[in-house]
Amino acid sequence: MYRQLLIYLFLFTSVCVQGSHILIPMDEENQKNHLKAYGIAYWVLQNDIEIEWLLNYRGGSFLIQYYKDIEKELTIRGVSYEIIADVQAANIKQKIADPEVNQDVVKLEKSPKIAVYSPDGKMPWDDAVTMVLTYAEIPYDIIYDSAVINMALPKYDWLHLHHEDFTGQYGKFYRSYRNAPWYQRQQRESEASAKSLGFEKVSELKLGVALKIKEFVAGGGFLFTMCSGTDSYDIALSAQNVDICESMFDGDPMDRKAQEKLNYNNTFAFKNFTLRTNPMEYEFSDIDGTTLHRLPENQDVFSLFEFSAKWDIVPTMLCQNHVNVIKGFMGQTTDFKKNLIKSDVTVMGESKALGTVRYIHGTLGKGQWTFYGGHDPEDYQHFVGDPPTDLNLHPNSPGYRLILNNILFPAAKKKKRKT
Repeated sequence: MYRQLLIYLFLFTSVCVQGSHILIPMDEENQKNHLKAYGIAYWVLQNDIEIEWLLNYRGGSFLIQYYKDIEKELTIRGVSYEIIADVQAANIKQKIADPEVNQDVVKLEKSPKIAVYSPDGKMPWDDAVTMVLTYAEIPYDIIYDSAVINMALPKYDWLHLHHEDFTGQYGKFYRSYRNAPWYQRQQRESEASAKSLGFEKVSELKLGVALKIKEFVAGGGFLFTMCSGTDSYDIALSAQNVDICESMFDGDPMDRKAQEKLNYNNTFAFKNFTLRTNPMEYEFSDIDGTTLHRLPENQDVFSLFEFSAKWDIVPTMLCQNHVNVIKGFMGQTTDFKKNLIKSDVTVMGESKALGTVRYIHGTLGKGQWTFYGGHDPEDYQHFVGDPPTDLNLHPNSPGYRLILNNILFPAAKKKKRKT
């Protein structure tokens, strides 16, 4: 009898565990570390456990079948969670399924393999994406020009372009930093790398890299970039076979008819822009809205658009957050002028006060891309040489959450658009 009771109690306990879920809330009031919650989601996917992303439910919460090891990891990483019964989980999903409710459930099935396009040498600036990947404990590989040219990209699902200048003008830092050792070292190393890979100029190498990345996206890859990696990338694509670099960058004068030779059909996001060709100007083109930011810092904000979770699933996923209004932050490319964005691009975040766009998304072939303006979501004006942001001080950053939405996005099970 005693043995039967022990067996019964064991079975009862097992059923209770198996009949439970872990809810990771992502609302403002109930999550103490939003950023590490994404790391937990990635870790769970690495262990071949499916996650349900509850779009627009309590800030975009995650629902996972209960496992003790997951609960232990949540505790270790300081992520808030709730254990709920199967019936509670079913009730949540039933309410989400209501056609009148702007919510949906997306299944995340496989951890995406992540690459960051970044130089080996230490530059005097940091990168928000690599910082948040490290903080959230999401693994990634660093690759650069030789790997891209030699066809390494197909091994990855998701690619981020570190603070980069694809035009071959070394970030337009010439006026302020041309005598700095790091700038001179960057130019020497870039020129040597271009030669070793069979290119006469750095601008030609960067175009070759940009075209490989374009192939990666068209073939089904996911591209994410911020700051100058956005407009400089599109400018390079538009300037194929056109010299837009002055002699201090590539040894010969730029094509004086470069502007009229640009081909906007080659770009991802931008059209009809005008180059800024003065080598002493810290700007690539008129795409950037930095000079429009004359508001006080506490008034410089941008708003996320609300999309239909059941119809516009992709932008809904990319905009999951616990707030809709996010504080602005500057960069070499802070945001984008609305009239220079192509009509087929999805605008996901804008500054109504300034008439600029901060956060955009689009498709190319089988793949997708996201451009996010600004340098560091928790440092309003981040200058060259400033220390990196300590994300331990910003575990609930809504600006950084947008980056992490993009990192999880490729894990989603493809869902047909509802008709």
